[in-house]
Amino acid sequence: MNTRVSSYPWIIVGMLWIVALLNYFDRIMITSMRDPIVADFSLTDAQFGLLTSVFLWSYGFLSPFGGYFADKYSRKKVIVFSVAVWSAVTLWTGFVSSFEEMLVARVFMGLSEACYIPAALALITDYHRGRTRSLATGLHISGLYAGLALGGFGGYIAEIWGWRSGFQVFGLFGLLYSLVLVYFLKDANAAPDDQVSQDDKALAEPISLLRSIKILFREPAFLILLFYFSVLGTANWLVYGWLPTFFKEHFNLNLGEAGISATSYIQIGSFIGVIVGGILADRWFKSNKKSRIYVIIIGFTLGAPFLFLMSSTSVFTIAILAMVVFGMARGFSDANLMPILRQVADSRYIATGYGFLNFLSTIIGGIMVYVGGALKDADVDLSIIYQVSAVLMLIATWSLFAIKIKKAAAIVKPAEYEQV
Repeated sequence: MNTRVSSYPWIIVGMLWIVALLNYFDRIMITSMRDPIVADFSLTDAQFGLLTSVFLWSYGFLSPFGGYFADKYSRKKVIVFSVAVWSAVTLWTGFVSSFEEMLVARVFMGLSEACYIPAALALITDYHRGRTRSLATGLHISGLYAGLALGGFGGYIAEIWGWRSGFQVFGLFGLLYSLVLVYFLKDANAAPDDQVSQDDKALAEPISLLRSIKILFREPAFLILLFYFSVLGTANWLVYGWLPTFFKEHFNLNLGEAGISATSYIQIGSFIGVIVGGILADRWFKSNKKSRIYVIIIGFTLGAPFLFLMSSTSVFTIAILAMVVFGMARGFSDANLMPILRQVADSRYIATGYGFLNFLSTIIGGIMVYVGGALKDADVDLSIIYQVSAVLMLIATWSLFAIKIKKAAAIVKPAEYEQV
């Protein structure tokens, strides 16, 4: 057995796990540093919400293009470029001197980070097949959760060393780690057992953005995924952007406690969810090709009501339990969304397809984060916003029942993948 061939797909997951952690840590720690940033620049809640919104809008706008570049050129090059640029912007954020400059920095962070997730998930699922695909995807996503959880420490970093120090230290670390990726990350051949065009002429044509859009958007299952992921993005970013503030106000926590509580418990549940959901979907996949869809449906049918409960209770212990269960449901989803996309979309445009999912999700999510701040300024309680989000999540999740899985084209697998 060639050990290098059989182990490298998991080495890929490990290397990108660290990148995933940085990806979400760098973007989210600002939410737990709210008070000192607001004080430094004399911001309103709507202005502070705008810092996350402009990130999401720029992130969403470039996501399809980032995915397209990964499909057309190189997953590795796109990943390395993304990590290097967003780390430089993170470092810059630690030195900004005005609210306007911070807005510009957040725009550039969104543009650079947009390239990473579509390329990384495409690369991981290039290396991993049906037997390991959901678990490998879930393990990588757990790095995002770790970044979100550590982002909650931003409040403590701000209290002890000042809010700028976190951006400076982790920006520098990301720049150094991008050099590691240059030497150790490798592209793979496209996955041979996914949905591909049956048209030989189409297969011979070069990849183009317009053709990608035409092929992706004529698939009903892809449109359903767009709707589902948009609602999920709305709920997620309302949680990411405003939960520290919600906990601080509703449970009388200090800045550091609110930041940790708002991120850690959901991430614990999500970490459990991606592992359990990934293993369950991979094993169930042997007998049912819709297993990944059903795992997501089961997850949020149980988990969305707990988001409603979290926003309704006055007992902090119940809120913690609700966050863990909601996090598990999100983990079920995150482990299986890209594997589902590879079953319903042409594999030549898989990173582009995920980029479009990110595009709509983050644009809508960014709008809702800003709206959340504006409503808060108008004395609308955040609990009402979370309750509405929970109901919408149930509706969007049940729409996945309508997805039909097509049989993949028969292509012989290269020998180098036989052991994966």
